[in-house]
Amino acid sequence: MRFRPCIDIHNGKVKQIVGGSLCGDGAHPEENYVSGEDAAWFARFYTSDGLKDGHIILLNPVSAPQYRPTKEQALLALQEAPGAFQLGGGVTPYNAEEFLAAGASRVIVTSYVFQDGMFNRRHLEKIVSAVGRSRLVLDLSCRKRGDRYYIVTDRWQKFTDVCLNLETLNQLAGSCSEFLVHAVDAEGLRRGPELELVDLLAGSPIPVTYAGGVADFQDLENLRLRGQGRVDVTIGSALDLFGGTMPYRRVLEAVDP
Repeated sequence: MRFRPCIDIHNGKVKQIVGGSLCGDGAHPEENYVSGEDAAWFARFYTSDGLKDGHIILLNPVSAPQYRPTKEQALLALQEAPGAFQLGGGVTPYNAEEFLAAGASRVIVTSYVFQDGMFNRRHLEKIVSAVGRSRLVLDLSCRKRGDRYYIVTDRWQKFTDVCLNLETLNQLAGSCSEFLVHAVDAEGLRRGPELELVDLLAGSPIPVTYAGGVADFQDLENLRLRGQGRVDVTIGSALDLFGGTMPYRRVLEAVDP
């Protein structure tokens, strides 16, 4: 299990939010923490510890006026640490190369592939053709409906008809190099990870990172055990860097190198 750092950017600021609160145009989510440091500072900070394969996430939709300052922050972070971070948020075949050229190691895609509530195979083929399997991460962030998890899009508000299960993971693994999965209903709440989801992700045939709900070191250990050491983790609101109670240095010591 590896720790994957995150830099979530909203309205031009590095923030931690409650994931399920990104309603409408996403302009006013429930905030847990707003940093006084810019995204470039976090990029320098994480890379000074040799951390790689973190995530820069643009939380504003491309159509929103706040997207521009958010994108500017993301580009500054990429310039500070070329090759160290993946980038997601509004990525399509038409803008992916800009982010890769700016220093992103991979691009993270959800809504372009899971569009209008359905899996769009043609769009998946287009983004793979544009960037290559090795530079593509599929974000399979999900919410529970009944007793099953379903992939959600559009700032995690729209359910798709795609159930997240082992069949889906195996089907999609041939088109990307990694999965990123936020447990949306746990994201930002610090009430513990959704371990049933972690059980599922442990069967992924390619690397996978889980995000959502980690609040303390027991949660981290539970995630390690249930993920069989194969599921990486990102921690946001619980980290002391973002006003939480988990010391960042202790987190690095607690996960495998």
